[in-house]
Amino acid sequence: MKPDETPMFDPRLLQEVDWSQNTATFSPAISPTHPGEGLVLRPLCTADLNRESFEHMKKSGDYYVTVVEDVTLGQIVATATLIIEHKFTHSCAKRGRIEDVVVSDECRGKQLGKLLLSTLTLLSKKLNCYKITLECLPKNVGFYKKFGYTVSEENYMYQRFLK
Repeated sequence: MKPDETPMFDPRLLQEVDWSQNTATFSPAISPTHPGEGLVLRPLCTADLNRESFEHMKKSGDYYVTVVEDVTLGQIVATATLIIEHKFTHSCAKRGRIEDVVVSDECRGKQLGKLLLSTLTLLSKKLNCYKITLECLPKNVGFYKKFGYTVSEENYMYQRFLK
């Protein structure tokens, strides 16, 4: 990370995740501190995004946008977001939501999606979330089950306002 870049959240949170609680297997072995040759796992920084959007998310304190950067190319090659909601019906207890798990085509097969999902799942636990959820396409259910996620009987519904 360059000195003039501001991280969205304290990078030490990613280093302090209790990786011993990870339930996924990685072959070859990778981790938040060693994501692969020439790669670094870090929070999103000001230089990665429009400053106004970045400041909005950072100010809320509830966005944990995490990226994998290929430092040799200076490009983000994978990303995922943990959003913390404070639930009124649970005395403002924290609920984590994982969204936007994306890996570039060039880096598919390097286990970066697994790494991000494992890291953010453990981070939500570290942040004392009472549960964590995500939405996925039916074809991806098996992938998420490997991490201890279960299919809910609830329906996912939406209204789209912009095309």
